[in-house]
Parts: sequence; structure tokens; C-alpha cells
Amino acid sequence: MEKKTVKLLSYNIHKGFSTNNRRFVLKHIREAIRDLHPDLILLQEVQGEQSRLSHKIQDWPEVPQVEYLAHELWPHFTYGKNAVYTHGHHGNAILSKFPIRFWENIDVSTNRLEKRGLLHAELEVPGRHKPFHAICVHLGLFEMGRRKQILRLCERIESHVGHDMPFVIGGDFNDWRRQASKTIELKLGAREAFHSTNGTHARSFPSWLPALHLDRIYYRGAEVKLAKCLTDTPWNELSDHAALYVELVI
Repeated sequence: MEKKTVKLLSYNIHKGFSTNNRRFVLKHIREAIRDLHPDLILLQEVQGEQSRLSHKIQDWPEVPQVEYLAHELWPHFTYGKNAVYTHGHHGNAILSKFPIRFWENIDVSTNRLEKRGLLHAELEVPGRHKPFHAICVHLGLFEMGRRKQILRLCERIESHVGHDMPFVIGGDFNDWRRQASKTIELKLGAREAFHSTNGTHARSFPSWLPALHLDRIYYRGAEVKLAKCLTDTPWNELSDHAALYVELVI
């Protein structure tokens, strides 16, 4: 079977705002992502609707953020609504150059205050007979809840992804104590891209002085060609998270 290099970006875009919500920088986020030109993008904290701010901020797009970011370059995209409130909602999103054959958003919330989800997409990659699965996650702030969410993630993959199928899991794990990898590696046979290439998870938060290892990209059925945590300009001036960029050969 033909090998295929997939360029992947995982990024918590903080609803399009810079650190401490000082500036609305979605336009600059789009420009930075387009300069990278990845094949597959896993995004967290994507604003699906915000009726209050959309009338106050001059640069607020007329379409949902996922459509604005995907425009012209990523013809296939999906959005999973997680947190719903009076003026709108936000969640995870997947943008892809490859056709999305199937997608589903799974609620993994463990308390009333934090609405969390797993956005699972099955992709059709040219040159491959088997589908490629991508799961975008944003886990909770409390460790007990995260443990349950990681088990739900493993159960989802075990039940919906064949044992011989390649996949990636990317997102904001909020796992500052670095406990998630043990379970994911043991139950799924997956590896974390930065840990496998650099010996440690990427420091991705806060973006201007990264200290915590919150964001991850796990993979199975692939090889890591490149793994880079984007902390230089302009990335350190955009979201409060650094973006993770990985090239995988599947």
C-alpha cells in the first residue's frame, strides 16, 4: 500500500482571542494556519455562535468560525457543539483536505460546569484503501473527570476503529501532570508524537512562555516525520495555547 504523508495541526484557538481576551485575532490565526497549509486540522474552543460579541467586534466573521477558517483551502470540515450558553456555543472542529466519510460528536462531560466532547471523523485518504480516523478532544480541568474521559476515549476507539486502522488523537488534554499517556499507550497501542521524537511532551501553555504540557497528538499505524511546537512569532501572540504541528507517514 502506498505511503502517505499527512501534515497535521492541533490548536486551541481560544475562540479567536489573544491572551486574556485582549484582542480578537481570528484573522491572524487564519493567516498563520494558511501559511503552514496542513492537510488536517484539529481545533478546540471554536466559537460556533456568539450573538453578543458578533455585534460588538468589527472583524467578527459573518459565518461560523469553522467555515471562516476552512474557506477555500479545506473543503471538508465538521464542528461539534459542546458548551451551550445564552449568547451562543463553542466546541471542537476538524478541517480536512480529505473527504470526511463519517463524523460524530460524543458527549464526555463529567459535571454540569464543564461540557466536553470528542469529535470523531473517519477520513478517506487518497492512495489508501482503509480509512484514517481523527479524534479531536478537549478534556476537563479536574483530574478525576479527565480519567473518566480518557477511558471513554479508549472505549470509543476500541468500539469504532478497527485494530489495524491508523488514527490520530489531537487536542487540549489539560493533563499537566502527564498521566494520560500511560492509559492511551497501554489500551490503544498509541504513542505521543512529541514524546516519541523528543523524549517528552511539548510545553504548550501559556503560549508566550510555555511551561505546561497540556496539548498532545497521539498516533497509531504511522511514523512521525516531524514534530514541532509552534512558539515563535506570530504564534506566541495569538491564542493562549501554542499550536502543535506534526507530519505523519501512514
